Amino acid sequence: MLSAPQGKQAFTGTITDDECSRADHSRMRMGPTDAACVRACISSHGASYVLYDGKDIYTLSDQQAPEKFAGQKVTVVGALDANTKTIKVESITAAN
Repeated sequence: MLSAPQGKQAFTGTITDDECSRADHSRMRMGPTDAACVRACISSHGASYVLYDGKDIYTLSDQQAPEKFAGQKVTVVGALDANTKTIKVESITAAN
């Protein structure tokens, strides 16, 4: 029996990059803030935006929308591909 793809879910976590995937920017401090470090890793090191929820790291299918939320806590709505741990992003909003 084939399993159906999972539907939309909400994931809350911090927008970071896959160089500092656990949102700890102390090792690679690339700017005065976490957001600046994330953006620098993306532009200078070819890193990708990811969501870190405190336990798991998820790749984001949309690599443009996360830029304005770099270093911030957000809620991402989308479908998770459990095999690749990639969220097919439908929306990103600031979390409370």
